[in-house]
Amino acid sequence: MGLLIPVVLIVLITVVDTVTPTDIVLGPLLVIAPALTAWFEGPWTTAGTGVLAVAAQAFIGWRSGLLFSRDVIVQIIALAVLSAMIVVMCAVRERRRRQLAQVRSVAEAAQHVLLWPLPNRLGTLRLACLYLAAEDEAEIGGDLYAAARTEGAVRLMIGDVRGKGLPAVGEAALVLGAFREAAHQHAGLPELAVALERSIARYLADFEPANEAGERFVTALLLEVPDFEPVIRMTSCGHLPPLLLAPGGAVTVPHLHPAPPLGIGPTDAADHPVDVVPFGSADTLLLYTDGVIEARDRDGAFYPLTDRAARWADSAPEALLHHVRRDLITHTGGRLGDDVALIALHRAPTARSGPHLG
Repeated sequence: MGLLIPVVLIVLITVVDTVTPTDIVLGPLLVIAPALTAWFEGPWTTAGTGVLAVAAQAFIGWRSGLLFSRDVIVQIIALAVLSAMIVVMCAVRERRRRQLAQVRSVAEAAQHVLLWPLPNRLGTLRLACLYLAAEDEAEIGGDLYAAARTEGAVRLMIGDVRGKGLPAVGEAALVLGAFREAAHQHAGLPELAVALERSIARYLADFEPANEAGERFVTALLLEVPDFEPVIRMTSCGHLPPLLLAPGGAVTVPHLHPAPPLGIGPTDAADHPVDVVPFGSADTLLLYTDGVIEARDRDGAFYPLTDRAARWADSAPEALLHHVRRDLITHTGGRLGDDVALIALHRAPTARSGPHLG
């Protein structure tokens, strides 16, 4: 359908030029046809349109009996040169488009390798996750999340690396790798936090720039959800507390004991207290990074996550994040100032088997 427009334009210009007086020259307008074609077609189709335009120009000259005049020959040559230039620019654009598509595919693959999508169900939990990168054409930034299935429980982590760009991605990769390994090796969340701190300290000792000494750190929230206990255990390493959504729109912000972010300095298990929060089968926990609550609209107002989440407290995790994503994009006009990561988790109904008498 799009190709029909330049073809009709060539025919229309040719017909009008042949029926109007000789002092009205419309042939040079034929260059519009290949120019339009280049917007939505490739170089070969654009070249075909250019050839058709040159042929139409020659037909106009033949029809007027001036085909071999100097003016008509110059017009034909100029149209051919301009069409060739348009074809060359179209070919360059297509090449860059293919390169960009390849880079995007590599970025998407890197994201899936680094930031694994969480399964819809893990143990007794129903999960949903969302990641929005602030950088244009980016798939991942400095926010991170991960989950691990341990014996009788599920452990999760959500965090935010200070800074943006490739250094933040590198530190995020380090923290994710350390969590996936350490989550299975330590009995408690404080010991897990200490293990992550040691991994980050080793990384910063080797790769932290001298001019940023002491300024690189990671905020993280570590969680453990037992399979058959109506509680969640949490250890906050300088991260924001989650939202606990109850049926009917009730929203609670659990009070968490503060602890320093990862990478600030040596710590031990006593520096990472564990907070136990009730978590029933009808509750939903919403984890997020500061890119959500610091998102602004045109007037500079922050995104009211607590108020908005209360509207969808009864929604399933996938639906909840869908609503938040759409509402957040509307609030910011599609321009995020920072990366955004969210996790929604809901305890799925389970049936514990027992002995049957008969």
